[in-house]
Amino acid sequence: MAKTSKSLSEIHRSVTITNRVSLFKRMFAFSGPAYLISVGYMDPGNWATDLEGGSRFGYTLLWVLLMSNAMAIVLQTLSARLGIVTGRDLAQACRDYYPRSVTYMLWILAEIAIVACDLAEVLGTVIGLNLLLGIPLMWGVFIAALDTFVFLAIQNFGVRRFESLIMFLIIIIGLCFIFEVFKSTPNWTEIAGGFVPRLPDGALYVVIGIIGATVMPHNLYLHSALVQSRAYDTSLEGKRQACKFNFFDSVLALNCAFLVNASIMIIAAAVFFKHGTIVTELQQAHNLLTPILGTALAGIAFALALVCAGQASTLTGTLAGQIVMEGYLRFKIRPVLRRLITRLLAVGPAALTIGMAGESSTYNLLILSQVVLSLQLPFAVIPLIHFTSDRSIMGDFANNSLLKILAWSVASIIVVLNGKLVTDQIHDWIQASSEPIWIYTIVLPICVVLALLLLFITLKPFIHLPPKETMPAWRKLSHFIRADEDRLDLDTPHYKKVGVALAFSDDDRKVLSHALPLARQHDATLCLFHVVEGAGGTLYGPDAYDTEAREDEAYLNQLAVALGHRGVEVETFLGYGNVPTELVRLSLEEQIDALVMGGHGHRGISDLVFGSTVAPVRHNLNIPIIIIR
Repeated sequence: MAKTSKSLSEIHRSVTITNRVSLFKRMFAFSGPAYLISVGYMDPGNWATDLEGGSRFGYTLLWVLLMSNAMAIVLQTLSARLGIVTGRDLAQACRDYYPRSVTYMLWILAEIAIVACDLAEVLGTVIGLNLLLGIPLMWGVFIAALDTFVFLAIQNFGVRRFESLIMFLIIIIGLCFIFEVFKSTPNWTEIAGGFVPRLPDGALYVVIGIIGATVMPHNLYLHSALVQSRAYDTSLEGKRQACKFNFFDSVLALNCAFLVNASIMIIAAAVFFKHGTIVTELQQAHNLLTPILGTALAGIAFALALVCAGQASTLTGTLAGQIVMEGYLRFKIRPVLRRLITRLLAVGPAALTIGMAGESSTYNLLILSQVVLSLQLPFAVIPLIHFTSDRSIMGDFANNSLLKILAWSVASIIVVLNGKLVTDQIHDWIQASSEPIWIYTIVLPICVVLALLLLFITLKPFIHLPPKETMPAWRKLSHFIRADEDRLDLDTPHYKKVGVALAFSDDDRKVLSHALPLARQHDATLCLFHVVEGAGGTLYGPDAYDTEAREDEAYLNQLAVALGHRGVEVETFLGYGNVPTELVRLSLEEQIDALVMGGHGHRGISDLVFGSTVAPVRHNLNIPIIIIR
């Protein structure tokens, strides 16, 4: 684990963008991030809310899907702008802007949203496997706990191949629903009427679920990071071009997601509402499609699309979790470990619900997961609007008046609907409970704390605290610029001793090539470190003066003589046994001011096999460490 400053550092600026190609090729180079985002807008949670809305209320809630899609385009555009213009993702921006206590609360809420999203993905995959292959739901839960690691390996092939896989899954989902819509023969006149806004009785819970399933909070964090995978020109014109191309990418991708969601609701209205059937679980929808539509392919297409949706959204959820943890906490862990933690938190409730309440409970759990997402939305949306409206942060890219009106209208709709849902739900609980003490002692205090948090982040730009506490990191550069000379006022370090970790390999030449000029510049002593890793050195330490130790010592002395002819003072030191531990010990004992060492370049499982040197040394020394690759 390590601290990091780049969002998704593994893919940061990894896709080359050049202006020496046609406009179409430049647009294609920018396409991709929005399609990864769009996956979250057609995940199994969306299916549950769309089927619920279509089977209960027919075509009348299609306008909610359209409104949600428009809201999503506005918010995702702002998210992409934030990442392009500032080079910060939303989580990093919140960490730099808000007090630490607020940052931790926002992080916890974001993690809850990601777990809720992952819960929907687990349930979707489990149900899809059950429908497609007949695998029992409980076995499917265990499969879902492991399947994602296979897909995570695809990330190692590069972000473009990763995006291609997601697009392939999206195409399969789209084709399945084109077939379903064609077979369901919907009433197109009634479909057109469904885009006229109206709210049937009892539809509010489903409406909020649709909004939560469509405008997903973790996608705002994800988009602001993914756009930074493109190595766009960071000039004013380059950023303007990147914003424009990402806007087109977002509109196209999110409208594709809208068509998928609309197709699901249309199918539910044409097949189930028409026959007076209310869908209470995804399995029921699958089982009824075949006899009503008269073809077994309808059920197969439904199940296949469900599995693809669950798998695709699993991958993007992993990235979102990584961004949230790194951004809010400056803490980076391996994606596999991050995935394991998130999935276990999602698998637990899924397994418990299936085990205790039965298979029919999965549908209600899906709906609940989407409502949880909607309740978390304001805590991501409001900071995003504040940041992108601030001219001191965004410069010429700050939101204009029209965009501010649209953005705050979206935020207001989300907050008002969520507020009504919470108050109605608490009222129902109080009426239904004979002893509502737990509501007054647990639920209400939590609601009050969250309301105060929401009020604080809404009013934060108007609360004038000392600049040091409120100023984001990207605004603080002026504190280090001398106004009288227009240059950076920085302290110049002076090194008395420069340590060099030598592995007696071909990499030593590169390491010494960097260490020697550094020692000359500072007139510092070069301290050559080497650790004897043989069995004798590991077991007996300095007492094991065997052939390997003698040869290593002779080699160090030869290097010292050769470097001495280059005009620097050189000292040699041998360590024995564990390389990271000995390098840390020697560095501390000799009180070196900087350490130069080679980087082996392997990660993940390779670290488990071959061992890691850089990370343990870096975490245990508070001096500059220069890694040579």
